[in-house]
Amino acid sequence: MRGMIRCLLVLTTAVFCLALPAAAAETVCLQCHGGQPGHLGAPVGEWRDSIHAANGISCHDCHGGDPADVAMAMSPERGFLGVPDHADIPDFCGRCHVGVNETYRDGAHGKALLTGGPQCVTCHGSHAVRKAEIDLINEQDCSRCHSYERAALIRLSMVETETLIAKVDADTIRLHRLGFAVDGMQGSLFDLRNRFRRLFHEVDVEKVRRETGGLQGELGKIGAEVAAIDETINERKLWGSLAIGLFILCGVIFLLVRKAYEEEEKG
Repeated sequence: MRGMIRCLLVLTTAVFCLALPAAAAETVCLQCHGGQPGHLGAPVGEWRDSIHAANGISCHDCHGGDPADVAMAMSPERGFLGVPDHADIPDFCGRCHVGVNETYRDGAHGKALLTGGPQCVTCHGSHAVRKAEIDLINEQDCSRCHSYERAALIRLSMVETETLIAKVDADTIRLHRLGFAVDGMQGSLFDLRNRFRRLFHEVDVEKVRRETGGLQGELGKIGAEVAAIDETINERKLWGSLAIGLFILCGVIFLLVRKAYEEEEKG
């Protein structure tokens, strides 16, 4: 009986220890707000479906505070920042998105900030944060503030670049899986993608056209590297096919010679 009790205690302890990491990931911010009704609890559900949640960015990463201490979670002494004012949001988000904030500040949207112009959450949302992608530029959202014509031209200039980035990305992943060294190409692509994302915050049509043209030229260089490797792969396949064909031909000749020799021996 004592042995059975001891086994149960060991099993219970093991289950509890395995559960600790999952519990630790659920911050006190989520535990507290997740159980509250209305606007106090809504951000938790919105956050769970966001690009921030998908990348492990939680409440305290933006709002500060202590995510492991209920009593001090919202204490300024632990770095709690609270909710920023409208005009402070770009710098609030810019603590992580430095380059994007710089581009935004230099553009027409950023220059209109102090007179009620749009900032990060206007397009991306505050808790249900949307990923930076081409679909963010759309008539429904852009026409909340102004006509869609200029935004449509910007989107048109960016669609082709977005498609090229996706293709080159898929190609480098494919080559990596085949065992080719693509670190240099993937590093260049990472830089190009970041520069492209910054263009989402430009509202100067001509600048966007000029910048996307330059990015497409650089993507073309990476594409040429991919094409060179694909040519090598095709050459290897060709030589491999020829070698296999030659091997089969030698086998057939050997069998014919052997058959002829056997018939001659019988004769």
